[in-house]
Amino acid sequence: MIIDGLGTATPAHGITQSSAAEIAQTLCCDNPKQSQLLSILYQRSGVRYRHSVALESSEPRPVSEPSRREAFQAAGDRVPAAADVAVETQPVRQTFFPPASSPEDCGPSTAQRMELYERHAGRLGAQSVAKALDQSSCSAGDIDHLITISCTGFYAPGLDVSIIKRCGLSPSVGRTHIGFMGCHGALNGLRVAQSLAQSNPRLRILMCAVELCTLHQQYGWHPERVVSNALFADGAAALVARTSSSPPCGPKVMATGSTILPDSEDLMRWRIGDHGFEMTLSPRVPTMIRRSLQPWLRDWLGTHQLAIDDIRGWAIHPGGPKILQACGDALQFRQDELAASRGILAEYGNMSSPTVLFILQRLLQAPARLPCVMLGFGPGLSIEAALVA
Repeated sequence: MIIDGLGTATPAHGITQSSAAEIAQTLCCDNPKQSQLLSILYQRSGVRYRHSVALESSEPRPVSEPSRREAFQAAGDRVPAAADVAVETQPVRQTFFPPASSPEDCGPSTAQRMELYERHAGRLGAQSVAKALDQSSCSAGDIDHLITISCTGFYAPGLDVSIIKRCGLSPSVGRTHIGFMGCHGALNGLRVAQSLAQSNPRLRILMCAVELCTLHQQYGWHPERVVSNALFADGAAALVARTSSSPPCGPKVMATGSTILPDSEDLMRWRIGDHGFEMTLSPRVPTMIRRSLQPWLRDWLGTHQLAIDDIRGWAIHPGGPKILQACGDALQFRQDELAASRGILAEYGNMSSPTVLFILQRLLQAPARLPCVMLGFGPGLSIEAALVA
């Protein structure tokens, strides 16, 4: 299955991590000690800037961070100058999450959050689809099957119908939705696309992942949820794939792999609450990754006549800096192997399922980074992988 186009999109407004911490303190902290701890947590999150549909204005994006520069250089891309980045100068503003009125205040209801999801998800997904189609050899009317991916919202008619109408796809296009799978959802989408491609030699497939994670900002001092608050961001990514090998050719999805680690169900959870979706992430996740990733990945690559040392690019979902470090430790990486993942985390935050496609897009700007392995982790605790060459 050939990747024929790849596009990404983020909401119009973004915020620096320091300002995000100031807002979070009004929602989560009851005393100065908690405020100090939250500020330190946000500083150490690996995130410097992220986007949210809940914002009503933007802060300028930092453009001179070493992590950002290293990420562009590692991918062989030109480092954008400050003049290349459009920014607003007005103060950052949001009113969707008002300051907590009491320790019992849990913020907007899930219904209110889903209302905002429905208002923004289709529009953001359509922006990424337009970019992917523009980069591809296909037009919207050529698409035979649409795969949509999201774990941060629900409505019906849903994201798929919205994209069909906004982007001009055929009303008879096939549709598959992958929901509530978490950060590795795009890798499951690639697996579905590959299966469809194997059944039809002329199929043209569009895949779109949309997540509005910041709608699930949690109130109150819950250590595991505070960590999620510090990482999550909004974004969308779309990919056009075809089965025909006629020119122009592009990178190919060669294989996908999956495993559920034993006795790990309590390590990562994503539940629907009365005030948003509640994410819990155990501090034991990095330890489990250090112990389990290398032997599984070695065996999976071996079935495709490859070794870990043969892989030249790594698109690893940045669930957080400790998860990235655990991957680096498990696979004995050089420092630059994770530059693209760390760079996307710094510039965009953890956008859940679209994030690995942001990283893949950056790696594909330098063809020398193939073959590439995409990796994601999700509730289960599960490992999902895709091989791109």
